[in-house]
Amino acid sequence: MLTDLYPDPTAGLVLAQILLFALALDSALGDPRWLYSVVSHPVVVIGRLIERLEKRLNRPHFTRGLKIWQGMLLSLWVIGLTTLAGVVITLMAGWLPAGWVLEVLAVSSLLAFRGLYDEVKRVATFLKRSLADGRWAVSKIVGRDPESLDEAGVARAAVESLAENFSDGVVAPLFWYCLFGLPGLCAYKAINTLDSMIGHKNERYEAFGKFAARLDDLANLIPARLAGFFIVLGAALHPAANHRKAWRTMRRDARKHNSPNAGWQEAAMAGALDFALAGPRRYGNHVVDDPWMGNGRSDLNSADIEIRAEPLHPGRDMGRGDKRRRSGSIRLRPTKPPPSCYPHAHRYPPPRGSPPGHLPTDKSVHY
Repeated sequence: MLTDLYPDPTAGLVLAQILLFALALDSALGDPRWLYSVVSHPVVVIGRLIERLEKRLNRPHFTRGLKIWQGMLLSLWVIGLTTLAGVVITLMAGWLPAGWVLEVLAVSSLLAFRGLYDEVKRVATFLKRSLADGRWAVSKIVGRDPESLDEAGVARAAVESLAENFSDGVVAPLFWYCLFGLPGLCAYKAINTLDSMIGHKNERYEAFGKFAARLDDLANLIPARLAGFFIVLGAALHPAANHRKAWRTMRRDARKHNSPNAGWQEAAMAGALDFALAGPRRYGNHVVDDPWMGNGRSDLNSADIEIRAEPLHPGRDMGRGDKRRRSGSIRLRPTKPPPSCYPHAHRYPPPRGSPPGHLPTDKSVHY
């Protein structure tokens, strides 16, 4: 219970203030490129650690049982070190004058509200220009083969990513922070990054990443369902959405998804907006024949992405950056991808197993 974790009422007030400031900071600034061109993003640091350990511990000649054991050791090491970092920062925040500012900065860096909005909005912007540009943009946030997508496929992929990563990038981090503070948030980001990098159903990671994938499923079990509920709640507050249909579709279709967690958000989003999401998708040479979520229209376009992404961004009227985008003074150029704090984010298509930062790839190719 939260009352057990925070028996002092003032501690709960401080927690709420830190969350509000962290969300406001993330909404206004996101992940500043100028900052993460100088220092590494925390998730990138976790990803590099996983990458180095995986090269040492995951050898092709190992037996399947040994690979599972080695993958579990890697996962526990990474989670332990990341949690320890969260403990150290929490202690420093308690010792330093105005140390809460340090914790706000740490929490904000591990949220992806603004990053999710910006990446999905970029897909809409590029898709307006051409299908090739839209494919390039969507390849940054999903793992499916972009060359197999038509305009509707690109738009659906963006909306599905918006729904799924609302849980992984926003709801789940906040959930674990509320329960266990910054150490809990750091542990979750380690688990989620492990799953994104090694939790795949392929020859290299099927055994080695099994523990990480199962642990990620467990860590997202409650947050994913909360995210679906929040989408239903948001639909009740938005005039263009249908909260009753969102609730019915979520209850009917969520368990049809290949992932035990991703279906709740996708089905709620599909029902709320009268879309048909998921369905058959291609990942390289592998085709995932998932059932459809929702029974609405599947022929989406860039306008559908913009309309659905805009209400999710609470800071869309904050800061001169967004005003400049609305006035058209910022022009994104797909031929020169913008710098990213996420490794490999500029490649097309993104390689499997690369640390994706805040935006994990879709879970249909995971356990």
